[in-house]
Amino acid sequence: MSIVKEFKEFAVKGNVVDLAVGVIIGGAFGKIVSSLVTDVIMPPIGLLLHGIDFKDIKITLKEAVGKTPAVAINIGSFINAAIDFIIVAFVIFLMIKGINAMKRSEEAAPEPEVAPEPTKEELLLTEIRDLLAKKA
Repeated sequence: MSIVKEFKEFAVKGNVVDLAVGVIIGGAFGKIVSSLVTDVIMPPIGLLLHGIDFKDIKITLKEAVGKTPAVAINIGSFINAAIDFIIVAFVIFLMIKGINAMKRSEEAAPEPEVAPEPTKEELLLTEIRDLLAKKA
């Protein structure tokens, strides 16, 4: 089997396509959550904390000298990233919990039993019974 044919089979399998769609949607979802945290959640929290902008919270290790920029640990950016992670993890947890609940309900619901098709002998006996019932 040629390598091109093998790659083609691999690339068009459902799992690979599903994974690609999941990664794309996950990236877009991550951007939405980051915006939610940075633009919606953190400003009111900063306002409650007397106007602190979390982006500006940092520990300066070395002040800027001339054209050399300051060396700082950006704690505020870390706090934003941690809140992003917590929100994304919680949403994924809720999604998986919902999917598992749906799977459990599908497994719990018994399949309706379908009567097997009658055999030729059973059909013949049914005909005989019906004929005898008409004569009686």
